[in-house]
Amino acid sequence: MPGLLRTVGRTAVIAGTATSVSNRVSRRQANRWAQQEDAQAYEQQAAYQAPPQAAPPPAAGGEDRIEQLKQLGDLKAQGILTEEEFAAEKAKILGS
Repeated sequence: MPGLLRTVGRTAVIAGTATSVSNRVSRRQANRWAQQEDAQAYEQQAAYQAPPQAAPPPAAGGEDRIEQLKQLGDLKAQGILTEEEFAAEKAKILGS
């Protein structure tokens, strides 16, 4: 009988320890998931609240157009823009 009680006692201690560890792991995992969900919800909320950035209106001054054309010419001279791309962008700047 003492051997049986010792075995039952060990089993109870082992089962209690396993239950405690299992519960602790479950709580930790649930907290991680909750934090991830909170972070995702925050990112989504921030994305919905951020107003879209509008392009600034074109300047009416001719100096700005001249500067844009100079930059465009530099890009073409560097070989970054093809002749067709240059012509298309130039038409946009000049409004034609």
